Amino acid sequence: MERCLLLAGLGEGYTAPNPLVGAVLVHEGRIIGEGYHQQYGGPHAEVNCLQSVKYADRSLIPFSTLYVSLEPCVHHGKTPPCTDLIIREKIPRVVVGCRDPFREVNGKGIEKLLAYEIEVEYPVLEELSKEMNRRFLTFHQENRPYIVLKWAQSANHKITGNTGNRIHISSDYSNRIVHKWRSQEAGILVGTNTALLDNPELTTRLWEGKNPVRIVLDQKLRLPDSLKIFNGEENTIILNDLSDLSAGKILFKKVNDEKPGIQGILSTLHSLNILSVLVEGGAKLLESFISSGTWDELRIITNNELNIPEGISAPDFHDAKHLKSETYGTDTIAYYKHSMGD
Repeated sequence: MERCLLLAGLGEGYTAPNPLVGAVLVHEGRIIGEGYHQQYGGPHAEVNCLQSVKYADRSLIPFSTLYVSLEPCVHHGKTPPCTDLIIREKIPRVVVGCRDPFREVNGKGIEKLLAYEIEVEYPVLEELSKEMNRRFLTFHQENRPYIVLKWAQSANHKITGNTGNRIHISSDYSNRIVHKWRSQEAGILVGTNTALLDNPELTTRLWEGKNPVRIVLDQKLRLPDSLKIFNGEENTIILNDLSDLSAGKILFKKVNDEKPGIQGILSTLHSLNILSVLVEGGAKLLESFISSGTWDELRIITNNELNIPEGISAPDFHDAKHLKSETYGTDTIAYYKHSMGD
């Protein structure tokens, strides 16, 4: 199962809104096949695993155990059900990391395997399996995207100055790490002021990986189309209060007004199948997520050698469990998880 989870992680950033899944086929202690879900719409982990079995080992499949980090699917989606494949290949035993909370599965895959007299063992390494798919589980269990908050601050806890001019706080190395974070999430969100003042591209140009969907909160549609977010090069969602309109890769989407504030934003993004979001500020938007209690991870980059006099203070946060800190040159990156209810 540890090998399954290692394989599953290789799909990070490419499978959303599908989960990360790894599969390993074992015959008498020897791995004869393995695979993982590589990209959304592509073959699932179980399919890639069985396809990897060498011709000489094909006859061993009906005498082997299949390990899979998430319950095999039982419904027709982009691909056929993996339970049908397992049944067809006459695999006698399946070991599952954790159940799939998606309403079309959620125990039904295990039930179908048992109905065909296939031995099923679960859960195995359940907490690690759930951690691997924390985005997927949050999306389906809480009906909202998984939220990662991020900001960079000076040594005196300022995220920008009062002049309106952009200040580069984090180092080049830290910026590359941020672009890696971007590649791991389905979407990236900024507010109107950040889009207007920083004119960001919101891409992974400093890291090899898939660009997230660019999401901008522009309630009154006051942002000029000269900004980089309107260049039409990447999928972009403009959340607003006025208009639903699609133009190429740019979607103008009215926020669900049946739910207030952040809840309306999250509900709208959930309806658009955005599995996870990296929120990059500014202060007002970040504080809205913190005060609403709807966030899952927090990552703060602190430049220990920079002080910004009379700048805008970084948000205060609470209900946070410190996970670790890493220092790279002038910068320290602190990682937190939302601890409410723990």
